[in-house]
Amino acid sequence: MLPSSGPTLHSLTSGAIISPFTQLRRLLNGIDAGHAKPIELTIGEPREAMPDFIVGKLDEAAALYGKYPPIRGSDALRAAIAAWLGRRYAIADGIDPAREVLVLSGSREGLFFACLPAVGRKAVEGRPAILMCNPYYSAYVAGAIGCGAEPVYLNATAATGFLPDLDSIARDGALLARTCALFLNSPANPQGTVASRAYILKALTLARAHNFILFLDECYSEIYTHTSPVGGLEVAAATPERFKNLVVFNSLSKRSNLPGLRSGFCAGDAAFLDAYAEIRNMCAPTVPGPVQHASAAAWADEAHVVAARAQYAEKFAIADAVLGGRYGYQRPDGGFCLWLDMSQFGGGSDATVTLWKRMGVKVIPGAFLAQTGRDGTNPGANYVRVALVQDPATIREALERLVLVLS
Repeated sequence: MLPSSGPTLHSLTSGAIISPFTQLRRLLNGIDAGHAKPIELTIGEPREAMPDFIVGKLDEAAALYGKYPPIRGSDALRAAIAAWLGRRYAIADGIDPAREVLVLSGSREGLFFACLPAVGRKAVEGRPAILMCNPYYSAYVAGAIGCGAEPVYLNATAATGFLPDLDSIARDGALLARTCALFLNSPANPQGTVASRAYILKALTLARAHNFILFLDECYSEIYTHTSPVGGLEVAAATPERFKNLVVFNSLSKRSNLPGLRSGFCAGDAAFLDAYAEIRNMCAPTVPGPVQHASAAAWADEAHVVAARAQYAEKFAIADAVLGGRYGYQRPDGGFCLWLDMSQFGGGSDATVTLWKRMGVKVIPGAFLAQTGRDGTNPGANYVRVALVQDPATIREALERLVLVLS
C-alpha cells in the first residue's frame, strides 16, 4: 500500500484542494461590486478575434461528425503541427508527425492523463512523486493525485527568478528516486517568466539522470513582446538523445484565441507517446473530425497570431504607463498576466476583496493558484494575478481603478 503522505483523492473530494475560481467565489460571496461597471480580470480566456476562417473550415468538414475521430489525430493535423514546430523552433531534423506528435482535446486533459503513463513507466519504492512548479496549473495537481502520486510543490519566487530552484531538487536524491515527472510552465503562468535554454537543459538532464519525464507546458509560447521564448523541443533536439524524457504541450486556446475549440497537442519522446496513445485510446476524449480539420488550418496560419500579439503588446504598454514600477510590476517576458505584489496591502486575498468591494475590479489572489511548498510558505500569498484579456480601454480603466484604490 502506498504511504498516505501528502494530498490524496480525499483532498479533492473533501474540498481540501479546490479550483482557484471556486475559492474566489467563496471569498467574494455576499460582497457587492463597488462600481456600477464591474470588470472581470480573473480567467485567462483570450478575447481577441479568432481566425476568420475557422467556422468555414468546421463547416467544410461537417461530414466528419458522422465518424469516430482518430485518437492520435488525423494525418493532416499531425503534419500541420509538426510543420509548425519545425518552423517555430528551427529544428533541423524536423518532427516525425507519425510518432512524435499526439493530438489532445485541449492541453488541460492532456496534462492530466499524461500522469498515468509517467507513473506507470517507473517502478519506485514508496509513493511515486510528481514535482510541479508552484504556482501551478490545476491539471498538474489533479493528475498527480488522480494516479496516486504525491504532488510536490516547488516554490517559484522572486528569489528564484520565478522558476523552481533545480539545484535544490538535484541535491534531494531520495525524492528524485521516486519522482516520475516534473511539470514546468514556460512562459510561466502567472509570473510570465520564460525559462532559458540553459534552465531547460538542466531540467532535461535531471530528468534523464533519474529517469522521469519532463512535462513542459508551453501554452503561452506565442504571446510575448520582444523575443520568442525558447522551446523544449529545440533544446532537446540539440542533444544526442533527441526528445528522450521530454514531452511538451501546447494548444490553440492562447495562440489562436480558440479556447472553446478544445484542440491541443503534445510532442516529444516517441516511446512515451506510444504508451500514452494506448491509454488515451481506452479512456480519453477525442477531438472531433471537423475540429481537427480546422485546427490544421490554424496551425498553418501565422497572420492571426502576429495580429493578436500586437494587441497584447498594446495592453502591456497601457500597464507600463498606468502601473509604472508600482506593486513590483515589470512587463513579463511572456503570457498575458500581471503578477502584482500586494504585501503592503495585507496580501493577495485582502487586496482582492478591497478591489472588488471598492472599485468592482475582480482579480484572483495568488495564494489560490498555489499550495504551501516544501519550505512551508505559499509563494502566491502576497500576490494577485491580473489577466489582460479585456479590450485596451477596459484594461486601462481597470488598472486606473486599481491604482486609485491602492494609492
